[in-house]
Amino acid sequence: MRTEKKQKLRQLRHWRARKKISGTSVRPRMSVRFTNKNIYVQFVNDETGVTLASASTMHKSTPDRSALKSNVAGAEKVGELAAAAAKEAGIARAVFDRSGARYHGKVQAVAEAARKSGIEI
Repeated sequence: MRTEKKQKLRQLRHWRARKKISGTSVRPRMSVRFTNKNIYVQFVNDETGVTLASASTMHKSTPDRSALKSNVAGAEKVGELAAAAAKEAGIARAVFDRSGARYHGKVQAVAEAARKSGIEI
């Protein structure tokens, strides 16, 4: 399948899911996005359009960030870091936004790590 077609299908899945998902101040949206090299997680309040907490493989406070990669092991570590950042911001519950990706592998690893660290998804 052509790269442009894959990107278009991912974008359509993302739009379809985002119609149903919205973050609030009580229960923000936990948005997960992957690139070929990095992983990004944000807790977003969609009512005000503000990012409440974030974590990534590129974040300066991430320990040993040069060793983290965009794989399942890195996803688990970023999930734990995201949960810690969320707890620090006073977030205990979140709505999971997979950004059009299928719920398996890295996406599942981030969600499970956040759950184990105490975030209710």
